[in-house]
Amino acid sequence: MFKRSFASKDRAGKTVKPTKKTYRERTKVKMQESLDSPPLGSPITSPIVTLVVGRDQRVFAAHEDVLSLSPYFATALKDQFFEASAKQVDLPDEEPETLSCILEFLYKGDYFPRLLHNKRRNSWELENAQDVYKTGGRGSSEAVMFHSGVSGDILRDTVIYCAAEKYGLEELKRLALRKQGLQSGIPVDVILRSARYAYENTPDSESRLRAHYLALIIRSRKTFKRSGTMQMEMEIGGKLFFDLFVAMSNHIDDIVEIR
Repeated sequence: MFKRSFASKDRAGKTVKPTKKTYRERTKVKMQESLDSPPLGSPITSPIVTLVVGRDQRVFAAHEDVLSLSPYFATALKDQFFEASAKQVDLPDEEPETLSCILEFLYKGDYFPRLLHNKRRNSWELENAQDVYKTGGRGSSEAVMFHSGVSGDILRDTVIYCAAEKYGLEELKRLALRKQGLQSGIPVDVILRSARYAYENTPDSESRLRAHYLALIIRSRKTFKRSGTMQMEMEIGGKLFFDLFVAMSNHIDDIVEIR
């Protein structure tokens, strides 16, 4: 005989409780609901903008209100009177990897690898990229990236800093500089190439990133003195090395005064 597994008005019986969902299932449902019906006025309800990036014309997509957090993109989009689905920004001189970091910052407030606070040591550090389960890492992450504009490796955080300067993102500049200060063991040629890139892509009024490189070279002067790359770079010259000469002269004056 068939037994009912539910309660009815005509027959008294024990009500079968619905299966209790796990935490992961409940979280998944909530996330799906938020994506299906985002809050009114949320940036993710704004029109999608297409971004065509680099020499290979890689295509990215982002919400207009999120992009408009950057003064650069806000200006670029303001004069476009097309339908929402037709808005497009061309960035032929940008590196796709750089723009990916910019978008990640605009959406999440950081870019990979994230800056984490170590409560036990009361210090800041970059996430362990290998520790996928504990920190959400995505595998190994090098401090350098290949930049097609200079045909060589330069420090990723320097590229991000210069991009933040271009797009008007002051908080991202501070974040990139803080991350770069945590990097170590960078080869001399990469440091010098990155320093020259920093000078070429920031205004003369820029002090933080340029000062970072001048101090780095002065602190590592014994290594740089033995470097053939350093000798070739100094023979090429430029404002970088004039600033370095002034900074080292000031450093020597400080030492003399202390003595």
